[in-house]
Amino acid sequence: MKITLRSGRRSVAGLPGKLKVVGVVSGKLTEAGQELDAAYSGLLSQALKASRFRGEEGEFRLVMAGEAFVGLLGLGSKRGVSADRVREAGARVAKEALRLGVREVAVENFFADRLGKEAASYALAEGLYLGSYRFDRYKSEARPVRVRYWIAKGRGRVVEEARVLAEATAYARDLANEPPNVLTPEALAAEAERLAGEHGFEVRVLGPEEIEALGMGAFLAVARGSAHPPRLVHLVYRPEAPRRRVALVGKGLCFDTGGYSLKPTESMRHMKADMAGAAAVLGTFRALAELRPPVEVHGVIAAAENKISGGAYVVDEVVRTMSGKTVEVANTDAEGRLTLADALAYAGREAPDAIVSIATLTGSSVVALGRKVAALFATDDRLAGALLEAADAEGEKLWRMPLERSYRKLLVSDVADLKNVGSREGGAIQAALFLAEFVRDPFAHLDIAGPAFQREGWELGPAGASGYGVRTLVRWLASR
Repeated sequence: MKITLRSGRRSVAGLPGKLKVVGVVSGKLTEAGQELDAAYSGLLSQALKASRFRGEEGEFRLVMAGEAFVGLLGLGSKRGVSADRVREAGARVAKEALRLGVREVAVENFFADRLGKEAASYALAEGLYLGSYRFDRYKSEARPVRVRYWIAKGRGRVVEEARVLAEATAYARDLANEPPNVLTPEALAAEAERLAGEHGFEVRVLGPEEIEALGMGAFLAVARGSAHPPRLVHLVYRPEAPRRRVALVGKGLCFDTGGYSLKPTESMRHMKADMAGAAAVLGTFRALAELRPPVEVHGVIAAAENKISGGAYVVDEVVRTMSGKTVEVANTDAEGRLTLADALAYAGREAPDAIVSIATLTGSSVVALGRKVAALFATDDRLAGALLEAADAEGEKLWRMPLERSYRKLLVSDVADLKNVGSREGGAIQAALFLAEFVRDPFAHLDIAGPAFQREGWELGPAGASGYGVRTLVRWLASR
């Protein structure tokens, strides 16, 4: 899929495209719709009168206008207008364009009068791009598709910024959608090296011997059961005169069976996306290559598989982490926090001003917040506020959860410094507290187990990996 976004100075009527899309608000054509209606001699208003179309949010009606199509998109009412609504409207336009098979589309800049032309252009461009996403490289009948979108009276600079973030999100989606027999730990590390070579990042990839030399016993224990050896990836984006240094740590479990604490079949489905945190870090670096913010960024990924073999780790083992702390393994399916413990300790060696981890970490966060909202845990209010603001601006739903210190006692082990799980109640909080044992403040953790992978089509894309976190992290970094 090749998507091109263009901003046009003219109205929808004056832009190219076999499909022209305008909005319907509270049952009436928008001003742009009225202009197009006049160009087609009242055809659109006649179609509205003759139908039951009332312009409810997300409704779409197609009108034939000679050799062209006109799409009437329901935008709901003028109440509660937001960038989220515009972003979702853009995604709906993209889905309809793909369904119709058109390759050039002119779109009204929805709610530009309420949000401003720049904010509306940005949200619409993101929606058009994200809604166009398809992962079909393994379908034998798939063919290359090129679609060009024109945003009427759009703002070129912000459309270009939106393209960068949307492309980075799509890249992260591609990585997390790859089958596990393709995206192994070695392949994920090789992709990081390719990305670094293409964009001039520093990169270091460590194999099992080097990982062992660092004392990463927790990471190596998780990786032991797989025929594919682990890799530790360290990417660095280093601009001239950086204002700050931050570290992003992404969970890189390329497949998770649960180990000997085996997952049931349905829970094991889609565990290829258990590396969505790592994908988000790589997607963020892809965007950094174009946006070039004045922040030094270190990306750390502990890539492994949690599988079963004669050498796989088992419950009751005690492993020693890079930090020197020991951990009793109470559940082999709580493997992500073990790999992250060592990755976080490694990232801390760079003495960053802040560390942010992102991971599909706990089912508890899904129970609490569902599949559209990620959980945020933070040791610092300022860091938490900045991440929440960035997520809100990008329409990636994020909710701060309490880092309840009294729950730490649930992680106390009889035979080691810690155990990797406590009680079922408050499981996401305990997982975040576990991670906080291996870092210094300020630290934030994004548990994206819910929104990282959508099991059915949703507002901004098809079923599959969502690329959650890329746009939030990039917006946060770019605003620092």
